[in-house]
Amino acid sequence: MTTIDLLKPRTPAPAEAPAPVPSKRAAFTPQRATRTDRYLAGGLAAVVLVLLAWNITGFPMASDDEGTYLAQAWAVQHGRGLAHYTYWYDHPPLAWVQLAGLSWIPALLAPKLLAVAGGRLAMLPIEAAALLLVYVICRRLGFTRWASALALLAFGLSPLSLTMNRQIYLDSFAVTWMLGALALALSPRKHLWHYAAAGAAAAVSVLSKETMVITMPAVLVAMWQNAARSSTRPWAFGAFTSGLVLVGVFYPLYAMLRGELFPGEGHVSLIGAWQFQLLNRSGSGSAFDSSSGSGALIGSWLYYDAVILLAGLAATAVALFVRRLRSPALAALILAVVALRPGGYLPAMYVVQILPFFAIVIAGVVETGVLKLRPREHWWRFAVLGAAVVVALAVVLPRWYVGDRRALVTDDNAPYQSAATYLRDELPDHARTTIVLDDVLWLDAVNAGYEPEHVIWFYKLDLDTAVAARLPAGWRDVDYIVSSPALRQDTSTLPTVAKLLTNSTVVASFGPASGPIEIRRVDKEKP
Repeated sequence: MTTIDLLKPRTPAPAEAPAPVPSKRAAFTPQRATRTDRYLAGGLAAVVLVLLAWNITGFPMASDDEGTYLAQAWAVQHGRGLAHYTYWYDHPPLAWVQLAGLSWIPALLAPKLLAVAGGRLAMLPIEAAALLLVYVICRRLGFTRWASALALLAFGLSPLSLTMNRQIYLDSFAVTWMLGALALALSPRKHLWHYAAAGAAAAVSVLSKETMVITMPAVLVAMWQNAARSSTRPWAFGAFTSGLVLVGVFYPLYAMLRGELFPGEGHVSLIGAWQFQLLNRSGSGSAFDSSSGSGALIGSWLYYDAVILLAGLAATAVALFVRRLRSPALAALILAVVALRPGGYLPAMYVVQILPFFAIVIAGVVETGVLKLRPREHWWRFAVLGAAVVVALAVVLPRWYVGDRRALVTDDNAPYQSAATYLRDELPDHARTTIVLDDVLWLDAVNAGYEPEHVIWFYKLDLDTAVAARLPAGWRDVDYIVSSPALRQDTSTLPTVAKLLTNSTVVASFGPASGPIEIRRVDKEKP
């Protein structure tokens, strides 16, 4: 260095710019999936799926709703329309259309099983998608991996989830698609096609089960938070609306082209079905009255798993005040309010819709608490955190072990399986036999060789004029009736069914004496 260089004034080095202080209202940072995420989520989902598949044909007992949806899927698969009887727009058909597309799974793996029990195998891909989407949503909400894994396991291992998610319900399809819409709305890339796809997924969700429409505000909140700049929000919401309308319009268009959009004489209608569902359907009582239908149903949910329901409600109340948790918390809140409203109708499978959102907010609130209490220089933080973990595990694990074990070892469907085998192997001349039964056994009878027109769901015998027209001699045109607990539940409004039970003789009985399934031969000579 020369003397001249030493005499030159030195230019001070530029000072480092201070790190920006994040705003409290700043959007959360979505985490993109890595190879570790894929292995972790895939491995945990595989474990849950093994537990779901274990004894899926035995527990819980097959329900009439499952038989109905499976029979409607059969009708779609065999080109007989959208239902095995007159389709009256009680639910949008897209869920059982999807079920029809998955019907090759039980046909390949369990062709000899009770149709409903084997049909549950088709639900496993849907549940796998729901489990993975819960993990993806958590990561896109900025959760750590352990918190995302906690949400997946809470959703998958809850005894209530393990029971309800085995069954063939429209709600499982609908909530999976709405989870997909939420994941797309939270996409870290923020492409317009992601928002359009979110709208399309939301439409598919609603066309799978119409009640999922009430959770759509959660998707809109997620889009608002994820579209960081206000200038991009109109485009995001425009793309979402385009996808929603382009897919959703097909349902009313279908009804309009068939002349069944508006109520009229001599035909079913979409708007007429809406009027029935919203205005004319009788409620199931107050959720806070244990003697009402809603109260008893919620009591049965709490019996299977009070932990996820009560913890979910508490976590939802907290999560509403945490910005990154606000979208799943909003979905959980809306679903909970609708379930607890006085005088409304509450179906048994409704809880399927709320469980994944409860799992997400529980994991989110737990993670928020852990991050606030994580031990630094204070030993008591570590003690509080450790004690909380021990107490939580002591409360949850024994309850979940008992509930999950029941799902893995109980066989509730043996009587139905025996009845299906008897119908297939013991009754003669299937092609000419007319039989009345519940919808659990409808598809088994058809698969055994009985003519679909001669296999009659017991409700339709008295309530569907098209079915009554097939029986000019009334109840005497029926050869056998299969008496099950569902069929015997209320015959006061079903006079033909009551007549068949009175004028028939038991030829085979399966199950406990308190609720047997009876094959009864109709005594046509009786007055």
